Amino acid sequence: MQRANRAIAYVFIPALRTPSLRALLIRQENTGIFLPPIPAKYVGMDGAPEQYLVAGSIRWKVEALPLMFTPQPIGFVQSPYKDTAAIPRGPGAKHEAEGVLEILCELEPGLTDIEGFSHLFVIWEFDRAGECELLSTPPTDDRPHGVFTTRSPRRPNPIALTVVELLGREGSSLLVRGVDMLDGTPILDIKPYLSGIPAEKVRRGWMEEAEKRRG
Repeated sequence: MQRANRAIAYVFIPALRTPSLRALLIRQENTGIFLPPIPAKYVGMDGAPEQYLVAGSIRWKVEALPLMFTPQPIGFVQSPYKDTAAIPRGPGAKHEAEGVLEILCELEPGLTDIEGFSHLFVIWEFDRAGECELLSTPPTDDRPHGVFTTRSPRRPNPIALTVVELLGREGSSLLVRGVDMLDGTPILDIKPYLSGIPAEKVRRGWMEEAEKRRG
């Protein structure tokens, strides 16, 4: 007898939000249906060797996935911006404000040799963003776009990326130009800015179309 194809799906079931089952891998063993039919009943205690979702005669094996790491700030931004309304936005916006990336003292050895780079990627958290919006209208256009094609702070994971110019270093403090973060913003990581993509090969998607419409 030919065995039915096994479908594998990553799903999140809020009702089963337990310490070892925050994310679930559900394997279908005996049917071609991709997701379990509803209603389904959860069978098995948290931490038991075998755990299943049962719906009628269909049994779905549930396996716990490893939890993701919890990011911790490596430092905080000293910025002249106290309010988002003061940060330049929209067409032609220039980010020339200077600020300081205050890295935690115990992480200072990680800054060794950073002075050799002219620009840095700064990965930081939108710690004051509102609820996630998968579609939003950016200030550079009058049409909605998917959050993953914009720099909207209202993201599933409120993480941002900024390129800054490194002006100097004093111990664990980095003086930079080009900050577009609020004062006190948590910094998650810093990486040297390197780009090997020729300018003629870069496409800017809907941004180019919006610029043409504005004339």
